[in-house]
Amino acid sequence: MQSDAFPIPRARTGVPGLDDILAGGLAVGRVFLLEGSPGTGKTTIALRFLMEGAKEGEQGLYVTLSETANELRTAAASHGWELGDKIEVFEVAPPESLLDADQQQSLLYSSDLELGETTKLIFEAVERTKAKRIVLDSLSEIRLLGQSSLRYRRQILALKHYFARHGSTVLMLDDLTAETLDKTVHSVANGVVRLEEMAPDYGSERRRMRVIKYRAQSFRGGYHDFVIRAGGVHVFPRLVAAEHRQQIERGRVGSGIEGLDSLLGGGIEQGSSTVLLGPAGAGKSIITLQFVNEAIRTGGKAAMFIFDEEIGLLFERAKPLGFDLAGMRAAGKLLITQLDAAELSPGEFAHSVRVAVQDPAVRTVVIDSLNGYQASMPHENSLILHMHEILQFLNRHGVSTFLTVAQSGMMGDMRSPVDVTYLADSVIMLRFFEVRGSVKRAISVVKKRTGRHESTIREFWIDGGLHVGEPLVDFQGVLRGVPLILTGEGTAVSAAAAAARGE
Repeated sequence: MQSDAFPIPRARTGVPGLDDILAGGLAVGRVFLLEGSPGTGKTTIALRFLMEGAKEGEQGLYVTLSETANELRTAAASHGWELGDKIEVFEVAPPESLLDADQQQSLLYSSDLELGETTKLIFEAVERTKAKRIVLDSLSEIRLLGQSSLRYRRQILALKHYFARHGSTVLMLDDLTAETLDKTVHSVANGVVRLEEMAPDYGSERRRMRVIKYRAQSFRGGYHDFVIRAGGVHVFPRLVAAEHRQQIERGRVGSGIEGLDSLLGGGIEQGSSTVLLGPAGAGKSIITLQFVNEAIRTGGKAAMFIFDEEIGLLFERAKPLGFDLAGMRAAGKLLITQLDAAELSPGEFAHSVRVAVQDPAVRTVVIDSLNGYQASMPHENSLILHMHEILQFLNRHGVSTFLTVAQSGMMGDMRSPVDVTYLADSVIMLRFFEVRGSVKRAISVVKKRTGRHESTIREFWIDGGLHVGEPLVDFQGVLRGVPLILTGEGTAVSAAAAAARGE
């Protein structure tokens, strides 16, 4: 760890999220390695690094051994960038003498001559420009010229000591195209950042990065998702809930429906998480809308993240039930985002949630549903860990979170694609059940960590709004879908038998 008594100035990269991971940026006057296979975003990050320096009045130098200056300027233009006078692109091309057939008959290996000539050209460019920020793209060409591991290491050390004397902050790029994994630069560089790209079975590619090394400096470890879009690379630092602790006042959040609040023992505690379990169409989304509507009615704001339903259809479906979602959004009271699981990474979703609750008035968050969120995850275990951090983060900000999980099946045994009930503070279970030829809905609270709740099962229905009835005391087995009716003698009979007896 670096001592606070001797702080090292930082050269900010300008890449959103990356400086947070690097604890402020790259240490000034040091050499860093940015490695990753072709297409992972190395050039884009490097150009942004030089542009950030130019904004601060620092001269930048992009030394390219693999791409032309025109290709680099085209890449910058694709992000809306223009490389100004403060950034010089220097192409290192093989000397013409080395391309001469007569010269190639020399007893000296051409690689020996070319490596020395290449290094000389780089040094001359640095001397001429007096650059404070330098990008060397890429090490693969230098590795090929070096031929042996020993000569390659010596060359890298020579470059490092030369740049150190000039006080330049250097970013070396490596496309990892060597047949063998050479970690020579890992031991020489002050820091190493690796970029990775993964191709899921369906959907767009996923990119992530990891800081492998940062000498004498703490950094945010683990993998961090990132995307490449018009405007450059955007990094989403891994969410660590333990870093977000604050004192909050925890009140009670009601739904505005007397029967539902009675089931919940008066409502949901502020800053708690609630999971709504039930089959498709049972009314999970409608119940979350009831809490959103009540939160906004009492002066707060809410955020909704929708995976499964098109927003336009949701607005149309909700309006006859008394929920004017379009009006709430237009008034700035509701932030509603439709997400495509096939195009979304877990880190980007966590970032969206963090941005939404930056507004202190947002005290209710809905994630509908975890089934859609799971589709964006490579492994179920990762889903549990990501969701644990998100829920802890929201809890520590005093935000009440509602998550829906659609269970497979319609009646009888139900199965959940993922079990997050142990993470939630409250669990509300919804069921369809059949009585005398009609399909009805039942609701019950099966868990509530933050206080007492009713252990009863109530019928609810959706008719111009949400209505919750009295406890179902004359039935047994409602949660199984086909309940038995309790007779006057205290015995349980089927609905058909009860009808035959006139009960």
